[in-house]
Amino acid sequence: MSDAIYTLDAEVRTDLGKGASRRLRHEDKVPAIIYGGHKDALSITLEHSKLLKAQSFESFYSHILTLNVGKEKIQAIVKDMQRHPFKPKIMHVDFQRVEAGHELHTTVPLHFLNEEVAIKKGGVVVHGANEVEINVLPKDLPEFIEVDLSNVEIGQTIHLSDLVAPKGVTFTQLTKGEGHDLAVVSVNKPAGKAVDADEGEAAESAE
Repeated sequence: MSDAIYTLDAEVRTDLGKGASRRLRHEDKVPAIIYGGHKDALSITLEHSKLLKAQSFESFYSHILTLNVGKEKIQAIVKDMQRHPFKPKIMHVDFQRVEAGHELHTTVPLHFLNEEVAIKKGGVVVHGANEVEINVLPKDLPEFIEVDLSNVEIGQTIHLSDLVAPKGVTFTQLTKGEGHDLAVVSVNKPAGKAVDADEGEAAESAE
């Protein structure tokens, strides 16, 4: 994948407020803000068409981006993106500055591998989560975390504590103590088979 999707040109925005934001959107631009780190928040604008194309890639949301603002190159991650309720239009973006040596708190997607193996065993795969919160230094930020289902049996649930965290990654929920070990994915018995088994037991009782 080209690194071009991780680099966006931006302009400083001085005309603020709802009216100004509406005018920008009519000009095919997106109002945004960069905050965090040891600098003041910075209001910027982005080209909507380029942003819309870049954000269509899953990795855009879990990758360190480069925002070219004038002569400055700002490293940042997406923290929030507001979209139009029914049009393919981005309304506003929040970016968080990334500073080397300073831990990030963000989310990354989960990639489920070998689901077909569990299905061939007769199981029904039920996802409890499609992304996970992590704490990590910028240099160790993964684009995704893999969950392998090749050895999962019917009736088994994989929890957050069962996942292998990449180097330098801490699962945020597991730092909160008991009761936060989330169920990530389960391989359940098909409902029909459960009913058949119950009917079989009933028939045996009747005999």
